Amino acid sequence: MITTGTIRREEKGGARPAEAHDAKAATTRGEELLRLENVGVRTADGRWLIRHVTFSVHRGELVTIIGPNGGGKTTTVRAALGVITPVEGRRILKPDVVIAYVPQRFHVDPSLPLTVDRLLSLAASSTRRQRRKALESTGVHGCLDKPVQSLSGGELQRVLIARALLRKPDLLILDEPVQGVDFAGEAELYALIARLREELNCGILMVSHDLHMVMAGTDHVVCINRHVCCEGKPAEVTGSEAWVQVFGTAVSPLQAPYVHRHDHVHGADGHVCPLPLAQRGETEKTTRGQNAHEAGTTGKETHEKGEE
Repeated sequence: MITTGTIRREEKGGARPAEAHDAKAATTRGEELLRLENVGVRTADGRWLIRHVTFSVHRGELVTIIGPNGGGKTTTVRAALGVITPVEGRRILKPDVVIAYVPQRFHVDPSLPLTVDRLLSLAASSTRRQRRKALESTGVHGCLDKPVQSLSGGELQRVLIARALLRKPDLLILDEPVQGVDFAGEAELYALIARLREELNCGILMVSHDLHMVMAGTDHVVCINRHVCCEGKPAEVTGSEAWVQVFGTAVSPLQAPYVHRHDHVHGADGHVCPLPLAQRGETEKTTRGQNAHEAGTTGKETHEKGEE
């Protein structure tokens, strides 16, 4: 059973009906933890920040919010957290769901004597051993007694994720978790997030700009530009007209999922043997961000596959 938080009444003629969610998919993904239904948020002077935003997060599911700068991604996260109350629509949260949040920015005054251990102790009631274990799970157990100000960008993000894990969340919400982290660190953090999702069986709602990374590992993409432009599985979203309007076609070759249609097999001597139409399957191979040499190779392979 799901309960609805207190919200304001919708304006007459405001929100449109929410699209029905696939019941079979919901069963596969697990129980629904959070749903935003036709949510609209506006400023005091009447300017809409987001409107008609509908999506849900299920247990064990990774949902990624993408979109242009100023498109309302952070506003959507704040509505999901319950920090702001929508003027339209509703936020529906499963009873007793524990939410943990990793912010986009985290600033500590340089003069404040704050160690990582002390920071973690402020998040939830825990022992030093539990805090060390949380840091171990995110790969920074050696930082326990370090000043927070001495951490690198990647170390700080891992500490903040460990801090969130101490709450034992059912739903983990991350607002651009790789902010200020180099490319190698980004890949490691996204791998960590994917691993935690599997180990904890929690739902994850994540905001990101890194299309080349998130499209490879997310279950469901929600593209927001004041409203939900498009949503669905990565391969479905990147083929939509709305995607092209927001991001253009430049991101497609290396940043969006690449779908390879198997129309042949190779014989023992390497020659190509075409498959009958009825036997041609389709698999999805996702390209990740690569160095210049790998990018050139991928471009060549894509061209050759197009000729086939």
